[in-house]
Amino acid sequence: MSDVLLHTAGRAAHLTLNRPRAINALSHAMVLRIAEALTAWEHDPTVGTVVISGAGERGLCAGGDIRAVHDDARDGDGTASAAFWRDEYHLNARIARYPKPYVALMDGIVMGGGVGVSAHGSVRIATERSRIAMPETGIGFVPDVGGTHLLARAPGELGTHLALTGAPIGAADALLCGLADHHLPSGALPAFVADLADLPVPEALARHVRQAPEGELAGHRAWIDACYSAGTVEEIVRRLLAHGDPAAKETADTLLTRSPTALKVTLAALRRARELGSLERVLDQEYRVSCATLATHDLVEGIRAQVVDKDRTPHWSPATLAEVTDADVDRFFAPLGARELGLAPPA
Repeated sequence: MSDVLLHTAGRAAHLTLNRPRAINALSHAMVLRIAEALTAWEHDPTVGTVVISGAGERGLCAGGDIRAVHDDARDGDGTASAAFWRDEYHLNARIARYPKPYVALMDGIVMGGGVGVSAHGSVRIATERSRIAMPETGIGFVPDVGGTHLLARAPGELGTHLALTGAPIGAADALLCGLADHHLPSGALPAFVADLADLPVPEALARHVRQAPEGELAGHRAWIDACYSAGTVEEIVRRLLAHGDPAAKETADTLLTRSPTALKVTLAALRRARELGSLERVLDQEYRVSCATLATHDLVEGIRAQVVDKDRTPHWSPATLAEVTDADVDRFFAPLGARELGLAPPA
């Protein structure tokens, strides 16, 4: 059976990610199938709405197939991963500009590449089960799939906090950060989806949208904004440790378990994304960064520790923030020449 199921019901066309045992992790073939379906439905006058969801009970999508990236970075030359990211990032941009309503059911786990195929959509539905995150720094990687674009636009320094820690958030916090538009109870999703067969999206939403359960981030804004406004990761950690709020201290402890290189590159990527503006320009930057990670120790080591061996004890190199120089960070943003992603027109 296909890893992406396609069907239409009335005026709604449905994409169902269908790898439930892997929480619907995205492969290159899945990305290409989604893109092909979007092209067909864009030109089909009988399709008024596109809906993306995940098979199984655990979530929409846990991310990209990082085990394949691990094997390619460790044993190959990185070309397979670069080709996957090229098509994936083009799909992310396509979703953001799709001319028909693109409804993402962000129920359960939505992480990494799952954010890329949902949070750029025009109608993003979170539920009380949603656990949305960009957890890349924990595997020696950097938020991609347009994640730095989305998080750079979150209020204050909330996006910086989420990008550096990889912390998952629920529906209310996703609404606050601009990663979701509406909250529906998980149990209401089948009726909402059924209504999309006959109704325009706003009318279907009006029947089912409810107030989201209270979130957590709003209550932490004071220390998050005060600490993450620092210019370096070292200063962010120092401020968190000195703040006095127990949650700030816990966050500092979390950061110190992440890849030091990934933390510094992520902070630089977010700050640059604020200046770049368009999603396409940010995706071009993310492609440079992602390709650069393929030559690093931390990407292979991080995925090994979290996904392959699952010992949860990565040995980062460099091992400390102080050892990661500005020159080390700058190398991740170096132009790729003929290998650029090229989504944004030349300046």
